[in-house]
Amino acid sequence: MNNKAIAVVGGTGKLGAAISRRLAKAGHNVTIGSRSAESARSVAAELGYGIAGMTNSEAASAGDIVIVTVPFAAQEATLAEIAPHARGKIVVDTTVPLMPPKVMSVQLPAEGSAAARAKRLLGDDVTMVSAFHNVAAGKLAADEDIAGDVLVFGDDKPARSAVVELVNATGLRGVHGGALANSAAAEAMTSVLIFINKVYAAEGAGLQITGLLTEPAA
Repeated sequence: MNNKAIAVVGGTGKLGAAISRRLAKAGHNVTIGSRSAESARSVAAELGYGIAGMTNSEAASAGDIVIVTVPFAAQEATLAEIAPHARGKIVVDTTVPLMPPKVMSVQLPAEGSAAARAKRLLGDDVTMVSAFHNVAAGKLAADEDIAGDVLVFGDDKPARSAVVELVNATGLRGVHGGALANSAAAEAMTSVLIFINKVYAAEGAGLQITGLLTEPAA
């Protein structure tokens, strides 16, 4: 996987920057994208590890795998921007449908999930996978071990396996979560975790799958 170019669209945000830094630190070729190339280059320089900065569309064009890390409110516009540059590629959508001010209440979109919405917007020209819904960006940005798992969803098993491998490279454990439709479960859980953080004064509550997991067959 280290020979694959990774583009992180919206990579100047907290989650995108944290994912980018961890992947680059693990030896991946990473480019972050932003609406402003100048902003992307500035953040890339701060992150280090050879990360490059470009506009979102330029980053998507440069990447073999495109990770989209933007808020739900920006999802549609961002996907429209990168669509011509993402054809034939794996696109990893991290979007959670949080709709302020009621972010502690589950509010899935009409399509059933943000991932299904992304699939509708990008069409069959991309291989859609979703992941990174339940990870606190602040913890991911720190150089500390995180006791949490990342559920990875997608209808294409090889693509899903590739993203599980990327998750593992960040220091987390990627776990196959099944079909893209199942992404709704992890997206909804984010609102539950936000509620838990508030009620229990927790910091970055996450998910961890119990039991001994055997590596799935190829």
